[in-house]
Amino acid sequence: MVLAKDIFKEFKEHSVSEFFRKNAAMLGYTGKIRSLTTVIHEGVTNAIDAAEDAGILPEIFVTIKELDGSNHYKVIIEDNASGIPEEYIPRVFGRMLAGTKLHRNIQSRGQQGIGISGSVMFSQSTSGEPTKVMSSTGDGEIVSYEVMIDVEKNEGKIMNQKTMEGDWRGTRIEFEIKDVLYHRSRYGPYNYLRMTAMANPHLQIRFLEPDGSFTIFERATEEIPERPEPITPHPAGVRADDLLALSKLTKSRSIGTFLVNELSRFSRNRLEELEEKIDVDLDEEPSELTWNKAEKIVSAFKEIDFMSPPTKGLRPIGEEKIERGLEQVLDPEFAYATTRSPEVYSGGIPFIIETGIAYGGNAGAGSNSEEEKGMELLRFANRAPLIFNQGGCAVRAAARDIDWRRYNVDPEKTPISLFINVVSVHVPYTSAGKQSVAEEPEIYEDIRQAIMQSARKLKSFLRGKIKKKERRERAGIFKKYLPIIVERAAKIAGKDSPDPDPLIKEIAGAEEFKEWMEEQYEEEKDEEPKDEDGEFTEEFLEWIEERGGKDLAKEYKEEAKEKGGESNE
Repeated sequence: MVLAKDIFKEFKEHSVSEFFRKNAAMLGYTGKIRSLTTVIHEGVTNAIDAAEDAGILPEIFVTIKELDGSNHYKVIIEDNASGIPEEYIPRVFGRMLAGTKLHRNIQSRGQQGIGISGSVMFSQSTSGEPTKVMSSTGDGEIVSYEVMIDVEKNEGKIMNQKTMEGDWRGTRIEFEIKDVLYHRSRYGPYNYLRMTAMANPHLQIRFLEPDGSFTIFERATEEIPERPEPITPHPAGVRADDLLALSKLTKSRSIGTFLVNELSRFSRNRLEELEEKIDVDLDEEPSELTWNKAEKIVSAFKEIDFMSPPTKGLRPIGEEKIERGLEQVLDPEFAYATTRSPEVYSGGIPFIIETGIAYGGNAGAGSNSEEEKGMELLRFANRAPLIFNQGGCAVRAAARDIDWRRYNVDPEKTPISLFINVVSVHVPYTSAGKQSVAEEPEIYEDIRQAIMQSARKLKSFLRGKIKKKERRERAGIFKKYLPIIVERAAKIAGKDSPDPDPLIKEIAGAEEFKEWMEEQYEEEKDEEPKDEDGEFTEEFLEWIEERGGKDLAKEYKEEAKEKGGESNE
């Protein structure tokens, strides 16, 4: 028999860096395309957050260069944000579970403090090369480092430190990565940046691809989102462990004042109500709070009717900006967005669901091709794209469970892009990779309701489009056969044949008749009936007169004169 002391000779502590080095897939580094996209994601989300926190309109330049050999790339991400103070650079890029977000109850794209340091780890573990970082806070001094992670100590190792003068502000990160692949698929960096531009219409992205292709996703608004505010925990959502952790940090002098100061919606009236329900001395110092006392407090919370948690700290994109983002990137025929009222999950964590729907143009299946396209699902959490792990995601489940036939939509054939953004101080991700939202019942149901609200608007648009098409077709039939009927009727009556167009307009509808005439001109002449100013061309008006539509041509000219007069006024 082997003795226990012999077995435990191999017992050893491991740092968090060592754990994630061996389990990189938990951070999203799995598969050649996904791993490259994950690096882009971590750098871009950090850049946007930093710019917004500083009140700066974000400009990000992403470059991917293919190096010698296959699956070997250099990735450069440069921003115009606030820059990083020199003393923080080793910790930002070289230490996992370190950051500005994890310890605060605040909405942000990243939360765990793993993201960018995870990219540094992945880079050095695949290429053996350090990550190059250049940053300046705009004070005239630019610092340059090469950073690697000391895996055993979970600390950043700094090499080749340089300081130079220059009029620049921002951060530039350069990774060298192997065992990855660039591809323009829905899982690749291009689609990730395309989706990022939709959800962040205040952002400008410049992107240089390995083959030299250069794309600029222009911003659709100059308005910077308001900074989110930290939200204190809600009593309905805290656990005994949470209270114990908070009690160690509070400056309050009693358990009672600690609860009032550190929890939202917990007033003096609620404190009195709590005192009546438990046998815990709330005048004791917070350091006297034990597990047993904390459990009693949490249990009593369930019997108290608290107001819903405040949502002032949440910053949704907004309906108008979602529509602008969709229009800027997809150029659709139709776009509609809705922002739902705030709700809570897990008893006390606030969230907001936003949806947008785009039809036609470049919407649908993430392609610009003219081939038949179906539904494209665009998932976001706090404006950050979620392009992997759709299977176990609440967003995917809610979209799948909609009866799309009720809305005249065939998911396999209708060219629509469905945009869904989950906004919360704590998005319930299913893993550290932050690519899938857990199926919390409240979140799932609100997403479903939001989708149906947007789908009803799309249904109205599609119904109107179908009716319009039918009216134009009817106008075409009347245009073809009514002149014959009018001519024969005139002969029978022994009179001259009148202009049939007024009769066609009256029966088919004036607007539908005009649209039908414009379509006929385009088909016959292969020319637009209107010029760059939106005015009907002389050629089009002459064409109408040649076809016997003198009255209609006159009507067009009078409309043009009226518009001209209005513009002069």
